[in-house]
Amino acid sequence: MDTNVIYEQEPPLILIVEDDRTTRMLLRRAMEKEGYRVIEAADGEEGIADFVRQKPDIVLLDAMMPVMDGFTCCQHFQQMSGGNTTPVLMITSLDDPDSVDRAFEVGATDYITKPIHWPVLRQRVRRLIEQNHLYQKLEFANQQLQRLALIDGLTQVANRRRFDEYLEREWFRQARERSCLSLILCDVDFFKAYNDTYGHQAGDECLRLVARAIAQEVKRSADLVARYGGEEFAVILPNTDAVGAVYVAENIRIQIEALAIPHATSTVRDRVTLSLGVTSLIPESENEPAMILSLADKALYQAKASGRNQLILIGNEE
Repeated sequence: MDTNVIYEQEPPLILIVEDDRTTRMLLRRAMEKEGYRVIEAADGEEGIADFVRQKPDIVLLDAMMPVMDGFTCCQHFQQMSGGNTTPVLMITSLDDPDSVDRAFEVGATDYITKPIHWPVLRQRVRRLIEQNHLYQKLEFANQQLQRLALIDGLTQVANRRRFDEYLEREWFRQARERSCLSLILCDVDFFKAYNDTYGHQAGDECLRLVARAIAQEVKRSADLVARYGGEEFAVILPNTDAVGAVYVAENIRIQIEALAIPHATSTVRDRVTLSLGVTSLIPESENEPAMILSLADKALYQAKASGRNQLILIGNEE
C-alpha cells in the first residue's frame, strides 16, 4: 500500500491482539508504515474490550495466548454486533491442518503463520480491508434497495406491499398479546374532480402534501402510514384503542383541512378534505387481517355517504 494514500475519511483502524510485546511492537510499526491507525491489546479480554469500544476495520489476532487464546477470543468477536463482518486475520505458529480448520471454524477470515512473512502480511491485510469495505458498500446498497421496495415512490410513505406485511404481523402479534389494534383508512374527497380541474401534476403534489401531513400527525415509531392505493392512505396503530385512534384520525382530518389546498370543484369545501374510516378491535388469531380492513372500509364508506370531511368509527374492543 502506498503510504501517501489519501483516504476518503480516516485511515482504516487495525486492532492487534498479541501477548508478546516484541511481536506486538513489530506489527504496530509495520501497519503504521502502511498508513493505518493501530490500537493494541496484550490479551484476549483486553482485545474484546477494545473491539467493542473502537470498532476496528480488521483484527490481527494471535492464536496462542495465556488465559484466553485467540480461538476463544475470535468466537467472542463473532457474537458481538458487527463482529461477524469484521475480518479477523489469525497469526499463529501452528500450521497443522487441525489448527487451520479450527481457526476458520471460530470465524477467522484468514490466517498467517509465524515467523511472519511481512510482505505477505501487508498484502493480506490490504486485501481483507478492501473486501470488507466493498462488502459494507454492498450491504448499504442492498438496504437502500429493500427500503425502496417498501416505499411509495410518489409520497415517500410506505407502499401497499409494506402495509400488507405490517398489518399481518401486527394482527397476529396483538392477538397473542390480547392488545388493541386500530386502523384508519383515509380518502381524499373528490380527488378525480381535483385531477380533472388542476391536472395530474397538481394532483401528485396534492398527494405528497397529504401524505406528509398524515405522517406528521402519526407520532410513534410503531405506527405505520401507507399509501393504500390511488388517493387512499392507511394508518396502522398497534396498541391503540378506539379513543386513541379517533384522536389521531381527527387530528389528521383537521391538519389536511388546514393545508388549505384549493379545490374549487369540491362540494364539501373550497379546499382539499379527507374522509376517514376508523376501526379498533382486539384481533383473534383464528381470524384474518382482512377483517379489520373490511370494518375500516365500511366506516370509510359511511363517512363519505354522510357528507365527507368527517370520520366514522366502527369496531368492537370487547
